[in-house]
Amino acid sequence: AGGVRVEDPAIDLAVIAAVLSSNEDIPIPTGTVFCAEVGLSGEIRPVTRVDQRISEAAKLGFKRIFLSKFNKGIQPTSEIEVVECAKVDEVFRHLFG
Repeated sequence: AGGVRVEDPAIDLAVIAAVLSSNEDIPIPTGTVFCAEVGLSGEIRPVTRVDQRISEAAKLGFKRIFLSKFNKGIQPTSEIEVVECAKVDEVFRHLFG
């Protein structure tokens, strides 16, 4: 009955960012991607294969990726800005000031 079927919890933050963008009527900056699970209290949880996800986002031309600050061993890269956040309100401030 409609909707989107998703198996990967890493899409949680992208969905929340889209809802916030719609609510504020402010577009998400071009070249931004999200990759994190979000808990019911707004905590941003780490996901698996984060280095692979960062690499793929950079290959696809994204310039900034939002991740959980609780991911371990994130390798910095000059190809894409990594924004690490612990709570959804931090993402909101980064996106919409």
